[in-house]
Amino acid sequence: MKNIFALLALMPLAAFADDAKLNSGDTAWMIVATAFVMLMTPAGLALFYGGMTRSKNVLNTMGMSLIAYAVGTLVWVVAGYSIAFGAGDFIGTGKIMLSGITDQTLSGTIPELLFVAFQGTFAAIAVAIASGSMIERVKFSTYVVFSALWILVVYAPITHWAWGGGETLNFGEMDFAGGTVVHINAGVAGFVVAMILGKRRDFGKAAIKPFSPVLTVLGAALLWFGWFGFNAGSEVAADGVAGNAFLITNVAAALGVIGWLIVEYIFYKKATLVGGASGAVAGLVAITPASGSAGVTGAIIIGLVGGILGFIGVSKIKKLFKVDDSLDAFWVHGLVGIWGSIATALFIAPYLMPENFNLSTQLIAQLKAIGLTIVYSGIATAIVYFISSIITGGGRVDEETEQMGLDEATHGEKAINL
Repeated sequence: MKNIFALLALMPLAAFADDAKLNSGDTAWMIVATAFVMLMTPAGLALFYGGMTRSKNVLNTMGMSLIAYAVGTLVWVVAGYSIAFGAGDFIGTGKIMLSGITDQTLSGTIPELLFVAFQGTFAAIAVAIASGSMIERVKFSTYVVFSALWILVVYAPITHWAWGGGETLNFGEMDFAGGTVVHINAGVAGFVVAMILGKRRDFGKAAIKPFSPVLTVLGAALLWFGWFGFNAGSEVAADGVAGNAFLITNVAAALGVIGWLIVEYIFYKKATLVGGASGAVAGLVAITPASGSAGVTGAIIIGLVGGILGFIGVSKIKKLFKVDDSLDAFWVHGLVGIWGSIATALFIAPYLMPENFNLSTQLIAQLKAIGLTIVYSGIATAIVYFISSIITGGGRVDEETEQMGLDEATHGEKAINL
């Protein structure tokens, strides 16, 4: 009799356990995190980049972030998600047009449709980041085609190897929120296209002044805000790891500002707001892969070095390469992303350290993943760009359009009508 009562008492708990597969708290948080990351591309990055370009190209530059989000969303649900997170080794398959996914399908403790939306925001911002290297001279039509092809051919496969189950090219790297997948990948892609396009016609011959540092600072603030969803959301749960990621993301961004401004003042006796805004982004980039494993001490070091390295890359190392990376996408995202990926192995909080962790083994895994990303992204991006330029009748605008500015020549608009 006692056993019968015990079974009856446990029945509600058993029923609850069956129903607990979808966690409403996790789901609510991921809806918010997805909205945060969405804000980063057509608002945050658009303003950040738009403020740094010249007045005659502001709308075109911002438009590249807007169209990246629109095109990225489309190709992601059509085929990108399938390539990234479908079943398969080298690339995923089986989820074209989200085949087999319904409102009842789960990814962990959240609806898979929500996971699709969250990951789609990453794909969109990755190709938008790359646009910063090629602005003021690439055809808008070429960039539209490039965005679609790049997400399918470059971004989605790399995502599959790192996060989506691709075994052969998964080296066991730690990349919590996109150090290799987003930042190194996008930085390398932008650098490659910038090399192929060539320099802007007045590059190095005339002063190229930013349109509005005010917009750049505002954009950086929106990116900072959205990055909480980017990093803390990558836990895909409302738990302690997400809380830790939220905190150290904020800390690293703040130290990125401090690091950039310190070295800027040492070299130039000025602490510029464009520099401070760029430092914030550098700190955010640096902490991204480590946001699920570092603690506060690690975040301070990673963010500080990220800001310093970003400044040195933009102001010193860039001159050695003589590539017209218009808005320094490689130096702030690629170079600093490399640092962040290496630092992920170096600065793991004791309470988040994986079992049987081995520093040398993990460092090798990080370096292998970095190398694979650089090589594959570089080669595949070049191929994608050439295909895009053939489809659109050449990838670079003519001299007259470049001289006039792409705002009026391409869009028939001005950023400010006086």
